[in-house]
Amino acid sequence: MKKIKHHIDELFKDMPRNNETEMVKQEIIENLEEKVFYLMEQGKEEEDAINKAIVEFGDIEDLKKELGVKAPEKKSMAKLNLEFSLWGSGLITAFFIFINLYYTPNTIWAIYPIFAILWWPLSMYFVWSRKKWSE
Repeated sequence: MKKIKHHIDELFKDMPRNNETEMVKQEIIENLEEKVFYLMEQGKEEEDAINKAIVEFGDIEDLKKELGVKAPEKKSMAKLNLEFSLWGSGLITAFFIFINLYYTPNTIWAIYPIFAILWWPLSMYFVWSRKKWSE
């Protein structure tokens, strides 16, 4: 039955530790153990009964809501991605211009990869603006 206790401890690891939570954990463990004993009386092996009881128990999202545990908010990375793409494309552009002027000053070829690189910050700008307007 250590497997049941370990499974319930994993499910409750994000919840605050207080008397109410501990009482709910103990009640769930007792119910699952009763289910395991019932399944063993029906002819299941202990390991199979434990696994079946855990699977049938399912998820505890409703219980988390009832106990007041909030899901962590996702931090929007759109602005950071935009800034990174601007700095990155600026540095790559400077690198191509330097290589072009240093090795082949009479032929201007750096404009072609620079146009390709400019799609990166442009796409990140659209992602950022979509996130900004959806909020």
